[in-house]
Amino acid sequence: MTRPAPLAVAVLGVLLAIPGCTTLQQLAALQEVDFELDRLSNGLVAGVDLDRLRNGGSLGAADLARLGAAATRGEVPLRFTLHVGAENPSDNPVAAQLVSLDWTLFLDGTETISGVYNDDRQIPPGQAVDLPIQMELDLVQFFGRNVGDLAQLVGNVAGVSSQRQTIRLEARPSINTQFGPIRYPGTISIEFPVGG
Repeated sequence: MTRPAPLAVAVLGVLLAIPGCTTLQQLAALQEVDFELDRLSNGLVAGVDLDRLRNGGSLGAADLARLGAAATRGEVPLRFTLHVGAENPSDNPVAAQLVSLDWTLFLDGTETISGVYNDDRQIPPGQAVDLPIQMELDLVQFFGRNVGDLAQLVGNVAGVSSQRQTIRLEARPSINTQFGPIRYPGTISIEFPVGG
């Protein structure tokens, strides 16, 4: 977790001074929500179907040829949906009202792309919701053009490699309040180990 931003600390200080403040309850409810990376779906890299690999396939000669041709062109696009699960514990007295999630994607420790998931979601106590986040990045931009390294990375992300790979989001949720949206006071780290 990173240190809360000074503005967030100031806002929280004001909210703490208001007895029975609904906003403070909402923020407290959000802090109790458990975020996890549930799964990847609809994965495609340079024409190679990651779902096929995950379902028992392997990188064949045609797949390696596609990766090699894409790397030669200097562009190996990776697209997938990352499903973030958000579960509100049953003993949490109020629903958590998520309005957005700022995120940065890390692949095996390398920072890649950032974005914002904008979808107003209420998370009632004792329930979990799925936050499907669309990801799209160029692997060459972050990992170079070496076909062997890219093939290893693709296998890792698909979860079919013996080498352990970690997909991680550094995220900062925001909730809706009577004062407008308020961001979580710090970032949360959500990891999803694959392979290994």
